[in-house]
Amino acid sequence: MRIDLNSDLGEGFGPWRMGDDGAMLDIVTSANLACGFHAGDPGIMVATAAAAKARGVALGAHPGFRDLEGFGRRPLPLSAKEIEHLVAYQVGALMGCAALACHAVTHVKAHGALANLSNAEPGVAAAIARAVRGVDRDLVLVVMPGLPSERAGLDAGLRVVREVYADRAYGEDGNLTPRGMTGAVIADPAEAAARVVRMLEEGVVRTLSGRAIPVAIETVCVHGDTPDAVAMARAVRAALEAKGCVLGPFVA
Repeated sequence: MRIDLNSDLGEGFGPWRMGDDGAMLDIVTSANLACGFHAGDPGIMVATAAAAKARGVALGAHPGFRDLEGFGRRPLPLSAKEIEHLVAYQVGALMGCAALACHAVTHVKAHGALANLSNAEPGVAAAIARAVRGVDRDLVLVVMPGLPSERAGLDAGLRVVREVYADRAYGEDGNLTPRGMTGAVIADPAEAAARVVRMLEEGVVRTLSGRAIPVAIETVCVHGDTPDAVAMARAVRAALEAKGCVLGPFVA
C-alpha cells in the first residue's frame, strides 16, 4: 500500500515559531502550510516551501479563518462568497511564495474551524471547492471521507484525497470531536501509531463510542503544533513502514 503522511506546518508568525518544522519535514511526505490568516507570513512561507522542496516533500495550502489570536480555531460568521474569496486569496499567496522557492503548490487542505465547518455544512464545503477550482482546477483537495467536503470536491470536478488523523478522535458523524472534549486529542505516539495501523487494516475509523465507520484512506495527518509532534510522526512512519507501506506524496 502506498500512503502519504502529512502535517500542518509553517504555523509561526514573525520571530515566533510553533513546532519543529525542520524535523517534521524529514519525516512527512506532504506539508500543508499556513497562508497568513491563522498563522504564517511571507517569510515563513518562502522558507518552509524551500525546505520542503529540498527534502522532496509535496507542498499544499492550509487556509483558515482570519484569526491569528484564535489560531483559526474559532468559527467566524462569513458568507459563502466571503469564504470562497478568503480561500482563493490564501492559496494564491502561497503559490506566489512557493514560486520564489522554486516549489509548486499541489493541494489544498482547510484548517481548524473552517475545516470543521466544511465537514458539517455543505455550503461551506462548496465555497472552498469553488475557490480551489477557480484558482487552479488541477489542485488536489484534501478531505475527510464521507463528509460534505468530499462531496463538494467531487461535485466541483476536483481530485480529492481522503485523510484520517493519527492524533484526533472521531465523533458519531465521522467528523473530529471538539478539542475540549475528553479524549479528543491523542498525545501518546505509540497509541497514535497503533491506531493508524488499525485504521488501514480495518478500513474504518472508530468513534469515541466504538462505532466503526468505513472510510477510504490515502493520507494520514499528524499535527505539527503539539508537544510530541515529532515523536508521533516518527512513530507513525515507523509503524507504517513496518507494515510494508510505501510512503510518498499523493501528488508526484
